[in-house]
Amino acid sequence: MTFNKLTPNFEVKSIRETIDFYQSILGFSLVMAVPETQDGIEQSLENGKEYVYALVSKDDIEMMFQRTDSFKKDVSLAKDISIGASVSFYVEINGINDFYEEIKSKGENPTELKTAWYGMREFYLKDNNGYILGFAQKIKE
Repeated sequence: MTFNKLTPNFEVKSIRETIDFYQSILGFSLVMAVPETQDGIEQSLENGKEYVYALVSKDDIEMMFQRTDSFKKDVSLAKDISIGASVSFYVEINGINDFYEEIKSKGENPTELKTAWYGMREFYLKDNNGYILGFAQKIKE
């Protein structure tokens, strides 16, 4: 057996608000979205239209977002679980110092940028749904 890829699927309140956060704050691009009618796939969000699913990407990272009602229907194990997670999504990046300043300049409130004992320069940020995203860069030895 071979594991090929891990793509988190986040339960979210609003696809539109979530896509806006990930595009405007973190620089992700929309790959595809599924409208509420679930009768096709779109490459952009249309005004006045509601969506149940979206896929975004940035470099080698992909993330999926699924609206709560659709998520709970598809993933029955999540039926009685509230939105959010007791996990952080840890992303290794290059240019951590500039990215940190960019996030702060957009009015976000990340944790302090610091170097951890295990050699990673990192900070954490909550997205618009309350999920915790960690961003880190290996420090040169």
